[in-house]
Amino acid sequence: MSLPVLQKTGDIILGGLFSLHDSVLEPNLSFTSVPRPIHCTGLNFRTFRWMQTMIFAIEEINKDRTLLPNITLGYKIYDSCSMPYQALKAAMELMGTEEPLEMQRVNQDNGSCHGTVPVVIGDGGSTQSLVVARFLGVFNVPQISYFSSCACLSNKKDFPAFLRTMPSDFFQVDALVQLVNHFAWTWVGVVAGDDDYGRGGAHIFAEEVKKIGACIALYEIIPKNHAKATMTAIVSRIRSSGARVILVFAVEQDAVALFKEVHRQRLTGIQWLASEAWSTASVLSTPTRYQHILQGSMGFAIRRADIPGLQDFLLGLRPSHPEAIEDPFLIPFWEQVFGCTLSRGAVVQEVLGGRKPLCSGTEELVNVENIYSDVSQLRISYNVYKAVYAIVHALKAMRSCKKRTEPFPLQTCPDLDTIQPWQLLHYLKQVKYINSFGDETKFDENGDPVAMYDLVNWQQRSDGVMEFITIGKFDATTTVDKKKLHIQEEKVVWNSNKTEVPLSVCSSICPPGTRKAIKPNHPICCHDCVVCTAGEISNQTDAIECMRCLSEFWSNAEKTLCIPKQVDFLSFHDTMGSTLLAVALLGSFCTCMVISILFCHRNTPIVRANNSELSFLLLFSLTLCFLCSLTFIGRPSEWSCMLRHTAFGITFVLCISCVLGKTIVVLMAFRATLPGSNVMKWFGPAQQKASIALCTLVQVVICSVWLAVAPPTPHRLMPRESAVIILLCHEGSALAFSLVLGYIALLACLCLLLAFLARELPGNFNEAKLITFSMLIFCAVWVAFVPAYVSSPGKYSTATEVFAILASSYGLLVCIFAPKCYIILLRPEKNTKKHLMSKM
Repeated sequence: MSLPVLQKTGDIILGGLFSLHDSVLEPNLSFTSVPRPIHCTGLNFRTFRWMQTMIFAIEEINKDRTLLPNITLGYKIYDSCSMPYQALKAAMELMGTEEPLEMQRVNQDNGSCHGTVPVVIGDGGSTQSLVVARFLGVFNVPQISYFSSCACLSNKKDFPAFLRTMPSDFFQVDALVQLVNHFAWTWVGVVAGDDDYGRGGAHIFAEEVKKIGACIALYEIIPKNHAKATMTAIVSRIRSSGARVILVFAVEQDAVALFKEVHRQRLTGIQWLASEAWSTASVLSTPTRYQHILQGSMGFAIRRADIPGLQDFLLGLRPSHPEAIEDPFLIPFWEQVFGCTLSRGAVVQEVLGGRKPLCSGTEELVNVENIYSDVSQLRISYNVYKAVYAIVHALKAMRSCKKRTEPFPLQTCPDLDTIQPWQLLHYLKQVKYINSFGDETKFDENGDPVAMYDLVNWQQRSDGVMEFITIGKFDATTTVDKKKLHIQEEKVVWNSNKTEVPLSVCSSICPPGTRKAIKPNHPICCHDCVVCTAGEISNQTDAIECMRCLSEFWSNAEKTLCIPKQVDFLSFHDTMGSTLLAVALLGSFCTCMVISILFCHRNTPIVRANNSELSFLLLFSLTLCFLCSLTFIGRPSEWSCMLRHTAFGITFVLCISCVLGKTIVVLMAFRATLPGSNVMKWFGPAQQKASIALCTLVQVVICSVWLAVAPPTPHRLMPRESAVIILLCHEGSALAFSLVLGYIALLACLCLLLAFLARELPGNFNEAKLITFSMLIFCAVWVAFVPAYVSSPGKYSTATEVFAILASSYGLLVCIFAPKCYIILLRPEKNTKKHLMSKM
């Protein structure tokens, strides 16, 4: 049985496929009787407007004699009922398939086709177009779709004759991905329709969005039967996913089913992203029950246009002869709009338990407000309009063909009286013109048009009417990705009438000073925020890793900025430096006091008996030892680094040389008392001074060579894991520093050995015993100094050296001179020659 068809004769017949109904009632296949014809239900007023737009464009072209003079266009339009097999059956009737397909294939191979139309406009849905395109591609019959956006249809190997005025989903997905990236949404849900359009677009989106670092929070498929249990489960998973941004990539019917369940479960607070199929759907924006859910929704829509005269044409439609009507699609439309019946031979008809009056045919559509008459968002209608005019421009190019320039076989031009579809397909691929609206119409190598989208935002007016406000655009012709998308953010109204961009992330945004750490067994978008370690910073949100500061800088407390490191050295102002300073000054003061005491009592036996000249020289050198420790305190400089080590080495050698001289004198003095001994003539005052000068001169030479070859210099120690820069004096030459210390150690050991040998000499006041104690302390301090100096970090090594200098100086001062001062000041009765000469 033939399908209902709306047709008009003409010199050239254009085929049309429109899903005027949303579904079909399946017949009961009992196999006991002939099944009844398939009955389409759910008339779609929007699609009916698309069909009327095709008729309007054809009639407009027929009236314009400049485009195709002496040629009249006709049409042959079928309803595919949103079903692939119904669309295939309609395509077969358009091709005039009364003979077997094998015979048609033979005719097509012979260069002819017995179809009734050379070109087909449609279908709307991608699933229907896939079926039709495979069939028409066999005969090279061009097909121009106005609403099929599945990216799979760009495959010219499978669909060689398919073209469209609807951009491919590749471009729509590109726009959606850039939108997600622009607003920094990283946790996005996807709900797709169970068809080629929904599954194909959602799959491409899921793959592309991962490339920008975002993640898919959930991926759900809306079944075509809209089963309640499945829809309930989908909405429940949306609620529990934590995603605040959900993309619905589905046709109108599937989107309506989803939002019915969203409304029933009272799911709010979701920012809905719309695919092109429902981004301007009046069926969702008109019912007030969806407005609180969808307010603020955002999506891309193809470019719109205001087609002059279309609204008058739409409103002027009426069945002039109801009893003998030839338009099979106008009957259900008229009956559904006005709630009456146009059925022949019946005055009334019982429908769903009620009665409908007979339509007069004079009802006025201008008094009815519905989707059909709404021309404020002519987007798909504009695609239909462009498809008709693209065919006309191809026919016009065929008509202006010249035999010598056209590349057809046999070098002949096509005959418009017997147009071969493959010839028209060739000219359609070459179409390129700018229409009256200023838009360019052409097809690329995949049969796709120029991709231009409007970014629309669903905003509710004060009177409750939902408007589609254009807040930006996407131009796929721009080669730079960042310049493709333009958004006027000040115009955007978000879900729940908010003005702030909704946040949709799996984990909270990591503030500056932290970095993202991926959670095990979680998507890459789910992370913990880990504070940057010391010495590292992050100065942006959601930093992937922390940046290490340069060696001279350190992170601030917030780990957001690299600041100069604090300079650390043994300063006069810190506690340790001021303490050592006080101890050094006290030692110098005590030494001066001892000098004063001995000088005041220089004629007393105890002072005279212990070589007063060496004693005063020793006290002078001890004063220098206390004062040289001050050069180790303060900011290191060129002069201070050279002075501190050389002054320390020379003064200590002078000091130990004096002690060594006193020890030798004590030891030799008792040797001189032996009969016949004249040893003291070799250890007189002149010889003592010469030996001290010689010992000191050796150290002076060592220090001079050190300063000349590799002097100590200031050094900045910048450890990676420390917030301070340590200022030290680098020894310059480790060998020279070792020689200085080694020479001091040699003299000290020699002095200790001689003092130890003289410790048992008789007398009430044996200075050799005091020297032994002092040198034991001296050697113990410097033996302990070496490991302590090596292991002490930073300025503490300098403090260790200062402490060793002060401790050893105090040891010499106290052990050698404290007993003398005690006797002089507190026990003057012992300060006599008789007492000193008496034996213990």
